[in-house]
Amino acid sequence: MRIIRVRHKGLAFYAAIVSPESVRPLNREAGQPEEIPLAELELLSLIRPSKVVCVGLNYLDHAREMGLAVPEEPILFLKPPSSVIGAGDAIVLPASSEQVDYEAELALVMGRTARYVSEDAAAQHIFGYTCANDVTARDLQKKDGQWTRAKGFDTFCPVGPWIETEPGDLGSLALRTVVNGEVRQEGNTASMIFPPHLLVSYISNIMTLLPGDVILTGTPAGVGPIRAGDEVSVEIDRVGFLQNTVIGERIDESLDEPTAMQ
Repeated sequence: MRIIRVRHKGLAFYAAIVSPESVRPLNREAGQPEEIPLAELELLSLIRPSKVVCVGLNYLDHAREMGLAVPEEPILFLKPPSSVIGAGDAIVLPASSEQVDYEAELALVMGRTARYVSEDAAAQHIFGYTCANDVTARDLQKKDGQWTRAKGFDTFCPVGPWIETEPGDLGSLALRTVVNGEVRQEGNTASMIFPPHLLVSYISNIMTLLPGDVILTGTPAGVGPIRAGDEVSVEIDRVGFLQNTVIGERIDESLDEPTAMQ
């Protein structure tokens, strides 16, 4: 089942895609039709998490390409909710960075509160799976020696385009990044050091995971730069296809806040 978040007649809700033309509301409100044409809907950002928990160096080949030791335990960091954007939204390159990279990742969306969850019980707490791009200002990551600034800019967490509830075997999902029609990164979840259900258990023993929270499970080798004007796609077999454009940032002094322009 593929789930999207939409607005219809002022009401925001999740809905299941039942055909190329229509959706079925989940937890249907009184008076709502059983099916609603897509043409009548406003697509909304897929998730509204309290937090985005990310896993670094979770693929052996990526650890090697970064010249870092293979971790003995998952390496965790957070992206702020303000970094989340949806499919079709623009990734904005900050003026403070000269190298911003894509990172294709499988994302887990939590469906139930998880605290001290075992690995065997983890699947019961996951609502579904989607594509994510852990956009990273690589030069700032190296400069700072930690990852908060480099990975926390607004628009640096594209997620979508839908939540897939049944992708099949999580241990054999091919994923890739395509930039301007050219495949730049390819990998498979079979190469994960720490598999998804173990990650849910590990993280839930540190912090409470709430419904709607997202876990980014790491990226394989092949990360590389994106530039203004690029079109970047994260593709995961049996999960989805997430596409975003890339634009540059300028500062509009009359507004005293960042605005985006091509």
